[in-house]
Amino acid sequence: MTGGPAPVLDIRQVTKVYGEGETVVHALRGVTLSVDPGDYVAIMGASGSGKSTLMNIIGCLDVPSSGRYLLDGTDVGALDDVRLAIVRNRKLGFVFQSFNLIPRMSALANVELPLAYGGVKPAERRSRALAALDRVGLADRVGHQPNELSGGQQQRVAVARALVTAPTLLLADEPTGALDSKSSEDIMTIFDRLSVSGRTIVVITHEEEVASHAKRVIRLLDGQIIEDARMSPVSGLPPRFAEVAL
Repeated sequence: MTGGPAPVLDIRQVTKVYGEGETVVHALRGVTLSVDPGDYVAIMGASGSGKSTLMNIIGCLDVPSSGRYLLDGTDVGALDDVRLAIVRNRKLGFVFQSFNLIPRMSALANVELPLAYGGVKPAERRSRALAALDRVGLADRVGHQPNELSGGQQQRVAVARALVTAPTLLLADEPTGALDSKSSEDIMTIFDRLSVSGRTIVVITHEEEVASHAKRVIRLLDGQIIEDARMSPVSGLPPRFAEVAL
């Protein structure tokens, strides 16, 4: 054992089984995975590889059939529903492919939502939400509703919402899947900046271009990890990033 910080994610021999008898599906088969603070990980795999199941377990949206999952040192399996909801709100920031914004609420109100659920007072909610929107380049769109924003802008609102609670882990599920190439690049540049600033990020993706931004790429096949590769600094961050202001 070393004296370094504890992993943000510590997944030990996790399995997930759906159904029984002839319809049984082994979605995960003894997955062991550790992610340290500040790491930037892409989890890849074809449809049916188990990557979505693993994301749901990492995001505390599902529970393993066996094995242990520690999130920032907390044994998730030992939590009741109320404590699990609190951990999910405080330690995890979610970014989904479909944005998941509330249609009739402004960008600012959407970003404030996790803080409202967490009991943060209105003045602090507004201040933190404005700062998060500024961080993703939307300081001039705070009053716009989702239907007044482009797809890329909506996803940036979603990233701001994920960041506003200062979560231990940013978890993104196919974050560029609904975007054009320019908007995709904008979102990944934001992720690059967040990584350099020390944010711990896990991205679920099937796109090699998205995975190329990560420091580490994990590939799944039939519910098992078949590759866990550390990217070199050159391939892990695009060359242009050295010129991007933080």
